[in-house]
Amino acid sequence: MRKDEFDRRRRRLMKMMGRGAIAILPAAPEKLRNSDVSYRYRPDSDFYYLTGFPEPEAVAVLIPGRPQAEYVLFVRDRDPLRETWDGRRAGPEGATRDYGADDAFPISDIDDILPGLMENCSRVYYTMGLHPEFDQRVIGWVSGLKAKARTGVQPPQEFVALDHLLHDMRLFKSRPELAAMRRAAEIAVAAHQRAMRFVRPGRMEYEVMAELLHEFHRNNVDVSYHPIVGSGANTCILHYRDNDGPLREGDLILIDAGCEYDLYASDITRTFPVSGRFSPEQRAIYEIVLEAQYAAIEKVRPGNHWNDPHDAAVRVITQGLVKLGLLKGKVQNLIREGAYRTFFMHRTGHWLGMDVHDVGDYKIGGQWRVLEPGMVLTIEPGIYIPAGTKGVHTRWWNIGVRIEDDVVVTKDGHEVLTADLVKEPDAIEQLMAQ
Repeated sequence: MRKDEFDRRRRRLMKMMGRGAIAILPAAPEKLRNSDVSYRYRPDSDFYYLTGFPEPEAVAVLIPGRPQAEYVLFVRDRDPLRETWDGRRAGPEGATRDYGADDAFPISDIDDILPGLMENCSRVYYTMGLHPEFDQRVIGWVSGLKAKARTGVQPPQEFVALDHLLHDMRLFKSRPELAAMRRAAEIAVAAHQRAMRFVRPGRMEYEVMAELLHEFHRNNVDVSYHPIVGSGANTCILHYRDNDGPLREGDLILIDAGCEYDLYASDITRTFPVSGRFSPEQRAIYEIVLEAQYAAIEKVRPGNHWNDPHDAAVRVITQGLVKLGLLKGKVQNLIREGAYRTFFMHRTGHWLGMDVHDVGDYKIGGQWRVLEPGMVLTIEPGIYIPAGTKGVHTRWWNIGVRIEDDVVVTKDGHEVLTADLVKEPDAIEQLMAQ
């Protein structure tokens, strides 16, 4: 992402904040995996969205209208010894030179400098509760200024939730953001294609996951979430994580996997037969889910509400289950009673962006949000019939199907970012036969 994209975001936020305000954003801390080994560092999405700065132990400060510097970064100082062990640091000079900060200071000086920047600012924009330890420091700085009020210091009088403004900004993707998401989708499509060609009876779920990871890492990207690779009964576990079961003849396999490109996520699910051909029962369920997905995607257009795709998917799934005899009754009554939830117990999608379950309100004033150009969401209906489902014949047991694509709301309708990955049952069988 180019520096001017981050600058545009900061300026837009500061315009909404107005003069007399200060925004404070800490970077996410490093997390220990075990002993003295840390997880691979992944910046906090809000912090990175405004700064593009990839290092831990950093704090961004925005002060609209401040003549000396509106954008200040506190970062780790250069340290040749630590850089020998842990890698290069930007330091304050790099923060201004490479990351667009108007001014930058060592993070070790923040207690001396930041309270002074807060003076005469009436409002502090900050996300409370995300980093509890840092919350206490911010409160301490404000309390310290209040203690000096009699000396003429004017402390902040109000805390404002920064995420309220920032998350609404993040909901609408710019052209550079959409370009990154297209690339994340392209890589994820290739990974799923690789997995489809690899799957066959006798292999293991973790071997399939290895194929996905190979494709991600050969493109220098990481997963956007832990891949779900479930076969047989595991297709009916929505957030299955073990990925350690065998692939058996006659079973389905469900793969839910995506990657991050430049910290923007993709999220794809495909379900297909381990043996390369759907059984009649598997195909019947699959075709209902596919029809539901097409109906839901068709509802992704400006002016429709967030819930319209879900309503469309629910109607198709309920109709299909009634046709197969898995539900009995009038479709409208079954929908009103929520009878479909035995088989389809989740929503049809979620926002997608820097986080795979991205930020943004789904309702405003108690009403479902209206879809607008630049929003990105997933469309992922499913049907799950675990063994032992009451009133269902055994021939339907352990059939779990979910189909998921990433969809952008455009000016005239929608764009499916992941459209290059096959999902028609005949096309899937042809791909697996290659």
